[in-house]
Amino acid sequence: MTTPPTKRQMKSASRLYAVQALFQMEHSSLTIDRVRAEFETHRFGAIYDGDEMIEGDVDHFRRVLEDAVHHQAKIDQMTDRALVAKWPIARIDPTLRALFRAAGAEMIGKDTPPKVAINEYVDIAKAFFPEGRESKFVNGVLDHMARAARPEAFS
Repeated sequence: MTTPPTKRQMKSASRLYAVQALFQMEHSSLTIDRVRAEFETHRFGAIYDGDEMIEGDVDHFRRVLEDAVHHQAKIDQMTDRALVAKWPIARIDPTLRALFRAAGAEMIGKDTPPKVAINEYVDIAKAFFPEGRESKFVNGVLDHMARAARPEAFS
């Protein structure tokens, strides 16, 4: 019998699922409702090749996904400002684009401290890109985005 995941682990899992869902939405043209239902039904707690996926925090997953979609233009502008001029968000790897959108959704909200969001999404970047270069890049971009979204948290 496995130990049930902690609330923190469930939130972390929901962030990973939100990045994956945003990536899937961009590449499949499926609606948010369809992708959200698919993830909640088939990903949360599913078993793949003998490995059990962590049960995610459904409310957090929904909030991140919906905020990322509803505030995408604002989040993309924040991301663009954090990137160098030669690398607009349209030229960024689609996985990183989804990650920045999910992280940006949490940064424009007030529920997650910016440093927590940065650490969580850098860890997600490490999961997708274990070589390490991208996680340093993500850390720098997210730090810039967090300072723009919530400057009061850094004073």
